[in-house]
Amino acid sequence: MTPLADILPYAWWIVGLVLLVLEVVLPGVYLLFLGIAALVVGTAVLLGIGATGFGWEWQVLAFVVLSTVAVVFGRRWYGPKTVKGDRPALNSRADRLVGRTATLSEPIVGGSGKVAIEDGWWIVHGPDLPLGTRVRVTGAEGSVLTVAPEA
Repeated sequence: MTPLADILPYAWWIVGLVLLVLEVVLPGVYLLFLGIAALVVGTAVLLGIGATGFGWEWQVLAFVVLSTVAVVFGRRWYGPKTVKGDRPALNSRADRLVGRTATLSEPIVGGSGKVAIEDGWWIVHGPDLPLGTRVRVTGAEGSVLTVAPEA
């Protein structure tokens, strides 16, 4: 065995452990799977697969394949899980105001005005209306509400 072949399994382990530490420090989940793949390749090389012709080229290829497989399975396991609830607009303040009525705090001039709802002031778009008109929120785009005069 060459000196490089003697330290290669430990190099894979060091790379794997560094990736796992970075996973803890950085946001995201992908480094976890890369770190696991590096640890698996290092273990395979240490257990003797390296003595039967598992050169560094094949080790890198095994790392790429294992990383890809781990990321695919990880995405399926940790992937986006949408939970349908009885309050779909809970975390969208503007969307949850659709259907509410309020009184204009500033007149709508040139299609834009303001209204106070709950604890905040909202910019509203709609037809020109005078100060004090009751309006109904008909939609929301970002933090801008669309309103129409209340019937």
